[in-house]
Amino acid sequence: MLRILQVNTEDQGGGAASIAWNLFQAYRLCGHESWMAVGQRKSQDPQVLLIPNLARQSRWTRFWKAAQSRLERLEGRVWGCGWISRRAGGIAEPGKSLDGYLGHEDFHFSGTRCLMSLTILPPDIIHCHNLHGGYFDIRIFPSLSRQTPVILTLHDAWLLSGHCAHSLGCERWKTGCGRCPDLAIYPAIRRDGTAFNWRRKQAIFARSRLYVSTPSWWLMQKVEKSMLAPAVVEARVIPNGIDLAVFQPRDKQTVRFELELPQDAAVLLFSANNVRQNMWKDYQTIRAAIDLVSQQWHGQKVLFIALGEGAAVERSGRVELRFVPYQKDPATVARYYQAADVYVHAAHADTFPNTVLEAMACGTPVVATAVGGIPEQVDEARTGFLVPAGDAQALATRLMDLLSDDVRRKNMGIEAAEDACRRFDLRLQVDAYLEWYQALVQHEEPAPLINEV
Repeated sequence: MLRILQVNTEDQGGGAASIAWNLFQAYRLCGHESWMAVGQRKSQDPQVLLIPNLARQSRWTRFWKAAQSRLERLEGRVWGCGWISRRAGGIAEPGKSLDGYLGHEDFHFSGTRCLMSLTILPPDIIHCHNLHGGYFDIRIFPSLSRQTPVILTLHDAWLLSGHCAHSLGCERWKTGCGRCPDLAIYPAIRRDGTAFNWRRKQAIFARSRLYVSTPSWWLMQKVEKSMLAPAVVEARVIPNGIDLAVFQPRDKQTVRFELELPQDAAVLLFSANNVRQNMWKDYQTIRAAIDLVSQQWHGQKVLFIALGEGAAVERSGRVELRFVPYQKDPATVARYYQAADVYVHAAHADTFPNTVLEAMACGTPVVATAVGGIPEQVDEARTGFLVPAGDAQALATRLMDLLSDDVRRKNMGIEAAEDACRRFDLRLQVDAYLEWYQALVQHEEPAPLINEV
């Protein structure tokens, strides 16, 4: 039996949170002690532990934060309270305020030092996921990685850069950042402190011994070229897994009846948090492609569903655009994939999106932009189609190709479901990590730098 502590920004949500949560639950079912340490606790699970950043604050900080909170409640009613409350916040944590002013990343989270003592017995493995989000101090890595094996699963490239989770077209992360072309990319910073941030991360990693996993070869290749590489004792590419008991094919007519969707329409689906404002996704290209479909398509009516944001219904010719708020229940999300004829996914940057895997597992072919790790998910012309980033016409053409050929679309859906079962079963991901944990705990000789699982 292993004692496994995972670390993530939050315990429930999309992306990295859902991946960590699925592993957290699966490890318990396998008989291991499993915990999650988080910056924001959303569930009531007793084995989800809040990192005690607030409890570790000094009396000075607590006093001035309490003052700031009281002043914020008066803002808008008493003149000047907003300005004074902001100053109180700066006085509460002067070091943090100075870092924010200089554009330095915020590592002022002293609760991170308590990781090893959060559980009754110290964990055998600490497995970190997303570490940005204002809750974690990566300066703990040199000491922590010498107490117990530390695995970093990268879901984006934040640890490789001076501030951004994805660098898009910028290559400065390879050489030291500085002169950042876009400080607003998440996580945003006020001033260009990217060169300092990059050098600080480099110094932290130089004193650390870390095990690194990524879900895609695309991201692993970035790791090899980054300042993180010297710290890597062993690295593995372990694809994300999904629960095939939830995400599986079902009869489309039955599911559409349950969701109150039209039986006679061609249904296109796109899923993302904050569909239209998500900076990593490319809703503008999808919207342009929908307009082209409305102009060029002469078959049945088309319903486009944007899952992840509530909004009023829109129309573009014969195409209806329906916006559905974020759905927390995975079974409900699965029904939308099962009801769709084609899943469409456009993005500016994407490491290894679960949505593509979930659609495939539900027997829905995918049309997606060929960015990041997506080409490792979609088998071109067999489980879906890949198109160039930002090319609305190519996207529209492939959508119409599938909508106009029922036999091909059905066969591609069958292939997609089979491929998801073969390559992206959650049990494969769980087994891969457990095998790695056991090897590390037993002090087996590390494998070469890159070892595909």
